[in-house]
Amino acid sequence: MKRGWKRFVAVVGALLGAAVLAVGGYVLYMVVQYDRIPDHQPLAVENPQGAELRRGQAYTAATYNIGFGAYDPDFSFFMDTGTMKDGTPVQGKHGRAQSREIVLSNTQGAVDTLQGLDPDLCLLQEVDTDATRSFHIDQSQMVRQAFLQYGSVFASNFHSAYLAYPLQEMHGSVQAGLLTLSRYAVAQAERRSYPVDESFPTRFFDLDRCFSVQRLPVEGGGELVLINSHMSAYDAGGTVRAAQLELLGGVLREEREKGNYVIVGGDFNHALCGTVQAFASGQQVPDWVFEFSDSDLPEGFHVVEAENLTRVPTCRSSDMPYTPGLNYTAVLDGFIVSDNLTATAENIDTGFAYSDHNPVLLTFVLE
Repeated sequence: MKRGWKRFVAVVGALLGAAVLAVGGYVLYMVVQYDRIPDHQPLAVENPQGAELRRGQAYTAATYNIGFGAYDPDFSFFMDTGTMKDGTPVQGKHGRAQSREIVLSNTQGAVDTLQGLDPDLCLLQEVDTDATRSFHIDQSQMVRQAFLQYGSVFASNFHSAYLAYPLQEMHGSVQAGLLTLSRYAVAQAERRSYPVDESFPTRFFDLDRCFSVQRLPVEGGGELVLINSHMSAYDAGGTVRAAQLELLGGVLREEREKGNYVIVGGDFNHALCGTVQAFASGQQVPDWVFEFSDSDLPEGFHVVEAENLTRVPTCRSSDMPYTPGLNYTAVLDGFIVSDNLTATAENIDTGFAYSDHNPVLLTFVLE
């Protein structure tokens, strides 16, 4: 009996030891694989265009977070949590898109939407190039093929080792980023690295946040500085977002002092223009929601308030599948512009058919 007990203890001990070694080895793998892209990285302009922008002419720009093709209305994301108004907690389920066909369909739906808007400039976020979560479909290539008459700039902002979580549906490895399209000449492009939370283990699950800076020449001199931005979403206390705003604000101030025109578009992961509780919902306001107003910007800049601001939200909660009027929604996407151009905006209602975000269309004139 004693011999059998000892053998049982030895087997259990060996299994526990193997588990500890496996977990330790995986953590070491994650640590070794982790690295941040250096700041001020030059970016290539693919398929460059020759025409220059003109003062006094109306142009359009669209921003759209396409959610790596996973977010049809039935999709919820494992990292997102929320609370219903009756106090019931909810949490997203999935670590990846539910099929290759869904990724292809959602990406094509986003492309069709953008082609219908026919923008001169296009700023996309969460565009995968090679990721487990999107079945290794190169969404960047799909978009570029649909916009052959545009130049393009790609900036990586998520390059992770294999994330073995959640266990039932692992997120996997990810290569993804920001894609900017332009009908007009882009003279230069650069990647700027946002400050991020580098604590353990948060740094392995958040993105290598950044914004890309595209410089478009204007006839007669000067530049339009076009910035594609995707700020942090998971930031308890808001300290990282405050640091990101400080960096972005410094760039805006510097470019305006040079006399340049400046447009920032993207997913700000802040509720813009007082939309924290602008829409009917069956959920409480999530803890991650922070307000963003013109007071957060340098002098000479403002957020362009969409003409249909309180009728069409641009982001829905992803802690559960989408049901209109039940999920929490707000306006997180849009544009910041300098005071030397005039602009109007419209939130485009897709019914969150292809992403957990809706696109925003900006019409602007360089004064």
